[in-house]
Amino acid sequence: MDATYRKVETIGVKAPLKIQGGHFATSHSHTNYYIDLTTIKARASEAQDIASALVRMYLFTTVVDTIVCMEGTEVVGAFLSEELSKGGYLNTNAHKTIYVVRPEFNSNSQIIFRDNIKPMIAGKNVMILMGTVVTGKSLNKAMESINYYGGTITGISAIFSTVEEVNGVRVSAVYGKKDVPDYEYYDYHNCEMCKRGEKIDALVNAYGISVI
Repeated sequence: MDATYRKVETIGVKAPLKIQGGHFATSHSHTNYYIDLTTIKARASEAQDIASALVRMYLFTTVVDTIVCMEGTEVVGAFLSEELSKGGYLNTNAHKTIYVVRPEFNSNSQIIFRDNIKPMIAGKNVMILMGTVVTGKSLNKAMESINYYGGTITGISAIFSTVEEVNGVRVSAVYGKKDVPDYEYYDYHNCEMCKRGEKIDALVNAYGISVI
């Protein structure tokens, strides 16, 4: 594993993406880079910069009532709601504002929304905010849950994504393969790095990294 982080920049964004090379295992795949979003998620200036970049990707006709923040993106979500409101984007809820919520996971890892949160999903136009989208499995789980609770998905935003759409909905991402062209991911049953005998360096998820 390359112990040093490399900063990646993209046009129009001040907050850099920090990446680390190696052999990493997620719950869905193996990857050759760890995408470190720690400061983007926690530092106000970086979160606001990412939110501003995401807003520029949406049309003024996009209707957003609720932002569902996945993978610890609540700070970015708060700034995103502020930018969307400031930009005059349409919303249909009675308060003329945007709800920012995060889901809960039950013992079966299913996404649920409690009774007090359900009114912010049911009948609302929902934007899903992700940290990273690689295989799309976590995002698909979120989409299924929102549909189940009666929400309409009008947008998907991500800080980093390797895919352009999931289930017919476009994924708007600040960073992607254009910025990290050698980013690779494999099904853990068919990992090229494992075939070459390269040991796993660390386990990674939305919360961070654990070196083995």
